[in-house]
Amino acid sequence: MTDSKQRIGPYRILSLDGGGAKGFYTLGVLAEIEGLVGCRLHEKFDLVFGTSTGAIIASMIAVGMSVDEIHMHYKTYVPEIMRLKTPEQKSAKLAALAKEIFNDQKFDAVKTAVGIVTTKWAIERPMIFKGSMEQAHGRKGTFLPGFGVTIGDAVQASCSAYPFFSPKTITTADGDEVELVDGGYCANNPTLYAIADATGSLNVPRQYLRVVSIGVGIYPSPKPSLFSKMWWAKYLLSVQLLQKTLEINTQSMDQLRTILFKDVPTVRVNDTFEQPEMATDLFEHDLKKLNILRQRGRESYANNEATLKKFLL
Repeated sequence: MTDSKQRIGPYRILSLDGGGAKGFYTLGVLAEIEGLVGCRLHEKFDLVFGTSTGAIIASMIAVGMSVDEIHMHYKTYVPEIMRLKTPEQKSAKLAALAKEIFNDQKFDAVKTAVGIVTTKWAIERPMIFKGSMEQAHGRKGTFLPGFGVTIGDAVQASCSAYPFFSPKTITTADGDEVELVDGGYCANNPTLYAIADATGSLNVPRQYLRVVSIGVGIYPSPKPSLFSKMWWAKYLLSVQLLQKTLEINTQSMDQLRTILFKDVPTVRVNDTFEQPEMATDLFEHDLKKLNILRQRGRESYANNEATLKKFLL
């Protein structure tokens, strides 16, 4: 992994929001960025943070996958997971996906610095899985990459959007059992956490930072038809409540970033799409609609291409 203390020049951060199936938008942006830089993203970015669907993508980047490889996994598995009905079914399928992609790899296998955001259910605090002792803000003497947990288990925890997924209990190398839920409840947009790592524990001067923060896009909410069953209408309302909660968190974290780190060069890619046909939510499982989100991500990249070139080339 990159040693920030030996670097001369820009220190590049990639931050990826949560948003369930809307991560296809993120992949559209990243496909263009990978094309711009001409290498896999772990070779360009010194620190990659992710929450929920962003945690899946960030982890696959950190172990060296190309964006095309990540997209293939998303096309294969995301619609399957999102069309399942119960939390138990969704969580079981997510666990199988994590096992297949990451096997038993732990955080000492990452090729660049990484942060995977989760939320401790019992005490309402973040728990962030990291690969490098340099990222620790304290207790460096007992630091273990990812607390000794597999990458797959940490990713599953970050994606456990309770109550639509079951909470994930992990066991650290010290034997502590911790019940975790979706990282979006504390930082659906993890950019602030990433900058805090870089400027705090990693001691990177602010003027060297170049931050690329990617959302999942903002869309109209689907509306139940007049013929929908009552249970479906109630389900849809609860999904919209969760989505609204995560979006408020996302926007508030970004506002804090602009206040606390307004001098840190940052490009935020997260366009709004108001057309009724763009209505979707984090449990979208129509692959045609998801492909449209990916196309919109590519278009959003184009809107920010000039700045991204300055940051990354």
